[in-house]
This record gives sequence, structure tokens and C-alpha cells, in this order.
Amino acid sequence: QVRLVESGGGLVQPGGSLRLACVTSGINFKIASINWYRQAPGKQRDLVASFRSGGSADYADSVKGRFTVSGNWARATAYLQMNNLQPEDTAVYFCNTRWRERDYWGQGTQVTVSS
Repeated sequence: QVRLVESGGGLVQPGGSLRLACVTSGINFKIASINWYRQAPGKQRDLVASFRSGGSADYADSVKGRFTVSGNWARATAYLQMNNLQPEDTAVYFCNTRWRERDYWGQGTQVTVSS
């Protein structure tokens, strides 16, 4: 059974940092790609970053230079390091993977950036 569990969200002041984790099970993390999405209230869910099996990454323009994705193969866990957070980064963050032609999502973790 495939399962993704996010953690690490919280309340942070503008300019602060958070690191989100996505613990996976039921997939071969070494060959899977993990995507990070976010959804703000009343808005669509947007792709923020992707961490590919070879270690490469892609980022949305809005987070380039501030967010970094990484992975720990031994722990089957993906990370999203978020620096210089701004109020517009406030959203529920989800990790996602496509495994054997099915999409799987975590439950989401709330990130709130406010002074």
C-alpha cells in the first residue's frame, strides 16, 4: 500500500524558514519522483517543486532561489527546504507521487507565514 505522510508545517514570520518532510512507503523511492504542491484558500493546487529519482529538481518561478528539494533514499523521505518565506507562501503543502500509473497524495501540512 502506497502512503505519503507530510510533516513540518507551522507558523513562521516573513523571512523565516521551514523544512517539510514527506515520508513514503509502498514505493521504490530510488526510482520514484516526488512532487510538492501547495494550495492556498480559494485557489487551485499548484506545483511548487519536483524531486526526480536521479536527484535532479525543478522549481516554480515563484520559489526559485528560496526553496530546495532533496531526498534521503535510506529513509524513503523527500524534503522541501523553504527559506525566506513570504506571506504569499501561505498554503497547505502536499507531496505527491505517480506510482504504477496512479497518483498518490499525502494529507497535507499547513504553512502559515505571518507577522
